[in-house]
This record gives sequence, structure tokens and C-alpha cells, in this order.
Amino acid sequence: MSRRPPGRRGAPGRSGAPEHRDQAPKGLGGEQVEGRHAVRELLTVGRRKVRTVYVSNAVEVAEVIDEIIELAGATVRMVPPEKLAMIAKSDSHQGVVALTTPLPSADLDELLTASDAFIVAIDGVTDPGNLGAILRSAAAFGATGVVLPRHRSARITPAVTKAAAGAVEHLAIAPVSGIASAVERAARHGVWTVGLAADGATDIDRLAVADASVMVVVGSEGRGLSRLVEQRCDVIARIPIVATTESLNASVAAAIACHEIARKRRETNH
Repeated sequence: MSRRPPGRRGAPGRSGAPEHRDQAPKGLGGEQVEGRHAVRELLTVGRRKVRTVYVSNAVEVAEVIDEIIELAGATVRMVPPEKLAMIAKSDSHQGVVALTTPLPSADLDELLTASDAFIVAIDGVTDPGNLGAILRSAAAFGATGVVLPRHRSARITPAVTKAAAGAVEHLAIAPVSGIASAVERAARHGVWTVGLAADGATDIDRLAVADASVMVVVGSEGRGLSRLVEQRCDVIARIPIVATTESLNASVAAAIACHEIARKRRETNH
């Protein structure tokens, strides 16, 4: 399916008006990475400069630990577990903590103009575990970018990078002032926007625009999509579930939606 032209629902008439661009901060956070898989991916991808990798000298022998020590080289510092506990900002560091440069910020308009745009926008998810899991699913199913609001959302903390298991090293993440404005900008670029809601009118596995340039919008754990975001989305899609289950966790819903879009795109390309 081809892109829908600008000017659809949610896109105000601003023909000829200059495009607003969010002034992105220098980084998204993520300077401290904790957990074996997250640190290994940080070192393997090499997108960011690593300053120090702390490894507990009491950690059990494991192949992944040997790999981390080899990849980190001169940046490794073997420390007692009690010192690592003082450095760590989560309880699930698995004996490994890395200090690095912040994650780079992507530009939303560049994400929206990509020919294969498949973007996941996160509307108010505040739980670090859920945010990390959403980022992990987005990377696993081939999303070309993620959009995060600067406020009223979990930030890229050590708990998020741990839950994401290294996915943040592969994703282009664009910080924006608000998801509603990002949805509006998607409309101007001809990108379909699909909000996820339990009462959506379209089943996610029957989404006709999945193989087009698309932005999937995931709502918060409690209230779901904000009113303004839901009003501006082109399609509100639901994930069919049995009646005995009230709703799905935000990260699970995001994973299913990303899987369905990836599946539809594979079928279209074959």
C-alpha cells in the first residue's frame, strides 16, 4: 500500500508553513548500562564510547563474562561485589556495570521520511521494565525508530537498558515534546498512525496499512492512549483476546503489534 498523502485526519491546514522541529537534547541518557547482555551489546555494537566496565571479582565463571572482559580490554575494572553494589543503580546488574556516553538523539523528521518507516511511539509509559521491553520488541521486529516524549515517560535508565537487553544500541530514538504533535507531524509526512487500544475498531492482524510507512502508538500502562493522541491517530487497532482477560500489559501489546506488522511486511515482500 502506498503512503497516504498529507492532509488527512489530524493534520491541520498548514500548507507552506515552516516545519517545526524539536530541539533535541544532546543525549537521551543511558550513560550507565547494567546487566550482562546489555553491556555485551554496548561493547559489540561500538556506537558509543565506553569509559569503564566494572566487573565483580566474585562473579561466577560464564562465557558472556569472558566475552565482556575481552571486548572491554583496558576499560575493565575488577572490583569487589560490595563496591559494584555501590556503583550500580539497580538490583539486577548481574555483576557488570558499564559507564559510557549518552545515547544519541535521532531526528523525528528523518525517521518519518525514510522509505521503509516503521516507528514505535510510546505515549506515557512510566514503568522502566515496560519501556525496556517495548524497546527490545521494537528492535527485534525491525522497527526503524522509536519516539519518546521528554516528559511523563520513563527515561533511559539502567533499569531500562537492562530490560532492553542491548536493544537501545540498535535503535534510533527521537525525543519529542509530545506524542500528539509527533502524530500530527507523521500525518504531514504521509505516515499512517496506528494507536493501540482494547476497544479499537480494527483487529491488529487485519491492519491494511501494515506494509505502508507506519507509526504504531503504544499507550501507558493504566490509562492507555491520551485523548488527544487517540483523536489524531488514523486507525485505532485492538489485539483480540479472550473475554476472561481484561487487557494486555503495554509491553506485550507492543510486541504483538510489532510482530504483526513485521509479518505483514514479510508477506508483502515475498
